[in-house]
Amino acid sequence: MTTQATASQKLVVSPSPHIHCGEKVSHLYYTILIALLPAVISAVYYFGFHAIRVMAVAISSAMASEWIIQKLFKKSATITDGNAILIGLLFALIIPPSVPWWLVIIGCFISILIGKELFGGTGSNPFAPVLIGWAVLRISWADLMNFDLAMINYDLGVSMEYPLSVLKRLGASGVSNIQTSDLLMGKQAGGMGASAILWIIIGGVFLMIRGVIPWRLSLSFLIGVIIFSTLFHLTDSTKYAGPIFHLLTGNVMIGAFFLATDYSSSPANKIAMIVYGISCGFLIVIFRIWSVYPDGVVFAILIMNIFNPLVDKITPKIPGKKE
Repeated sequence: MTTQATASQKLVVSPSPHIHCGEKVSHLYYTILIALLPAVISAVYYFGFHAIRVMAVAISSAMASEWIIQKLFKKSATITDGNAILIGLLFALIIPPSVPWWLVIIGCFISILIGKELFGGTGSNPFAPVLIGWAVLRISWADLMNFDLAMINYDLGVSMEYPLSVLKRLGASGVSNIQTSDLLMGKQAGGMGASAILWIIIGGVFLMIRGVIPWRLSLSFLIGVIIFSTLFHLTDSTKYAGPIFHLLTGNVMIGAFFLATDYSSSPANKIAMIVYGISCGFLIVIFRIWSVYPDGVVFAILIMNIFNPLVDKITPKIPGKKE
């Protein structure tokens, strides 16, 4: 009788966490979407219909791609949980407003298929899906993703040459006349939402206060950029830009609060978050100085996504535990 009872019992093995906190995944994603609203409004204000077009195509294609792929994989549809909407919106905010509609569709499809569904869907992706799609487009269609060429038809009242391209070509002396206030208010070439620095910061602080994203990771990300850009700037201030310029240009702010904090591809342990964030900051500065790409935020985060399983093993030593 005992043997039969034991044989009938099932041993269920599952990964942590084992205690549900009561928070729904959909609630987290929709909260992040709310935090992005200021950047969305800024994009529409500066780029008008073009911004609306890109965001509408990106969100709808991301949702459609997820629904079609899940149907083909014979999985239950999850497009209502907000994750596909978030992927589409983030993708739209880090690309130029002039990107053609078909390229937006390709980028979102790659983000959903390769960045998410091939690894098992929400919660199983080792890379931030948005970054996979962006990286493929940046490498394969470099001219269409070139911010200098993309901003020719727009007038924000300032030079529309990509600040990081100017830095790459002329050094720190070439960007010394760029006003910090213009960078902060989004009057610069770049991703149509990522360049809205002040509004990205407001959204990021909102998420940290709500506990939706870990403050340790975001702050260490920014501290990493500050530390290593300052070190280079001290060696040659005419060649290497200071930390303020690096913080307020490119994808640093949206990377710190919305890209590097992707739940599945970032660390869960506190010390690991700090190591991960500072490492991202170090790689960003290295890419900006020595790589062929003006902005290295996306590639820096993708590299740290690879090392995330190793970094996440860094945990505090338990008192009394024998190694």
